[in-house]
Amino acid sequence: MSEMTIIRAVRGEEFPREFTKEVNDFGDWTQLEPLFKELEEEIRDLQTPQELAVWLLQESELSAAIEEEHSRRYIAMTCATDDPDRERAYLDFLENVLPRVKPWHDRLARGYLASPARGALDENGRRRLAVLDRTLDNQVRLFREENVPLQTEDAKLGQQYQKISGAMTVMWEDRELTLQQMAPYFEENDRAVREAAWRATAARRLQDRDALDDLFNRMIDLRTRVARNAGFDNFRDYQHQAYNRFDYTPADTETFHRAVEQEVVPLLADLRRRRRERLGVDALRPWDLQVDPEGRPPLKPFTTARELEAGCTAIFGLLDGALASQFNDMRERGLLDLASRKGKAPGGYQATLDEVRLPFIFMNAAGTHRDVSTLLHEGGHAFHAFAARKEPLLAYRSAPMEFCEVASMAMEVFGLSNLDVFYDDAADVARAGRRHLEELVEIFPWIATIDAFQHWIYLNPDHTTAQREDRWLELTDRFGPGIDWTDLDAEKRSQWQRQLHLYLHPFYYIEYGIAQIGALQLWLQFRNNPERTLANYRRALALGGSRPLPDLFAAAGIRFDFSAETLRPIVEAVAEAIQAAAP
Repeated sequence: MSEMTIIRAVRGEEFPREFTKEVNDFGDWTQLEPLFKELEEEIRDLQTPQELAVWLLQESELSAAIEEEHSRRYIAMTCATDDPDRERAYLDFLENVLPRVKPWHDRLARGYLASPARGALDENGRRRLAVLDRTLDNQVRLFREENVPLQTEDAKLGQQYQKISGAMTVMWEDRELTLQQMAPYFEENDRAVREAAWRATAARRLQDRDALDDLFNRMIDLRTRVARNAGFDNFRDYQHQAYNRFDYTPADTETFHRAVEQEVVPLLADLRRRRRERLGVDALRPWDLQVDPEGRPPLKPFTTARELEAGCTAIFGLLDGALASQFNDMRERGLLDLASRKGKAPGGYQATLDEVRLPFIFMNAAGTHRDVSTLLHEGGHAFHAFAARKEPLLAYRSAPMEFCEVASMAMEVFGLSNLDVFYDDAADVARAGRRHLEELVEIFPWIATIDAFQHWIYLNPDHTTAQREDRWLELTDRFGPGIDWTDLDAEKRSQWQRQLHLYLHPFYYIEYGIAQIGALQLWLQFRNNPERTLANYRRALALGGSRPLPDLFAAAGIRFDFSAETLRPIVEAVAEAIQAAAP
């Protein structure tokens, strides 16, 4: 596949290839298989720690190059889901490369774990490789070759979700707009305009409701079969272990649900009550959640994606000059695709190109303040990739997702101190900061809803579509107070379909809640001592994934805990800050 023209990052240039230098196409299995065979033969004969270290570097080099090929094809496809050539290239990799790679990774992991060279490691060597050993041992325990085609089919269904979602547009004022481009209309003061925009967007989603239900039913079946093949009763418990969640259990996530219900939901109910009163409406409807309750015009932080880039660069520079330099490097290398357009997949993400060791940011900016928060968020992920860039082992260049999201969410709240980059009026700065904090109050219950929903889905895999929707309604009533859904039954019942994580990354959502607690702990510290907090933040990011999750939190100066005891003072501080920013 040809390189995406927007990405100016040459493979093998800054980090020269050695083991893979003869490969010219990492989408060609005939060039890759001999290298896996060579690694398997080598690991059998290794005797010394020095030989093992060389082997690990070779394996990392090969894995990084393959992962980068995967990432580039995924980026190309999501940037243009309506391009058949990009779709074909991505699906070819899913079907013809990854299914062959997975069994080899298992064989190499088994060979590594059995290697006599590991027994010759000294205490420092064993400590250095402890996290890797634990992860590989877990992967070996879970791997079943019969699951490879099932996981391939699941990934292909995920691509179909992106294709369906990327094609969703509405006609608005004689223009065809993506659903992301409709976001500014939800902030209009004219309630009739807001309602019309919300209904148009919801109606477009409902057109694909049955198709997305069918897609999800097929995913549930595949995922349940994968779990049972691996000896698990259900996909929830399987996926928890597959995500290498060594430091907390599914029961702990239910503790998080209860803590959110106890500590956050009452504050959310109060905020929504006050919003309804300030708007002067009898009932708060779904289209009343984004508008300014004081009747002020919508915030307009930027017009073009270039302005968004420039503004966030300035914020990063005010925090730390090195961060701005890294972000500018991304801009110069074409490692940003920010504007929304037809055919582009929904949402936003940061993907790391593992061979060149550089991040790429994808999003759908539409000119709202949420876009500013999104780019700050993805920028935090990017800085994590830069911080761990010199780590030689691929496995340690990324951290557990619970800490990766601390990197991104902390950057959102750090950026609150410099929003005047986007707004000239101090009142708008305060308003934007207040809105961000209110959204933090909203996101905790939403995370609990999505996670609890998945628990039920995969513990009850034989449920009907109607039962699934009924369960969704129960959870939204439990965690989402204060909204009137009268005459919107279909819209409410299918609201979960817009959460792409349910389709693409099952059970990857609780991480946001755990990380948000960590990020807000950093925010409390930042308000008192920004320099020291940023130093702790960057030091922890530089560890990559070389330490267990609780150690990474500790390195940043925060607690790895998501009980009500830890959540309560954070929520109280957020509530106070919201009140202080009131007009």
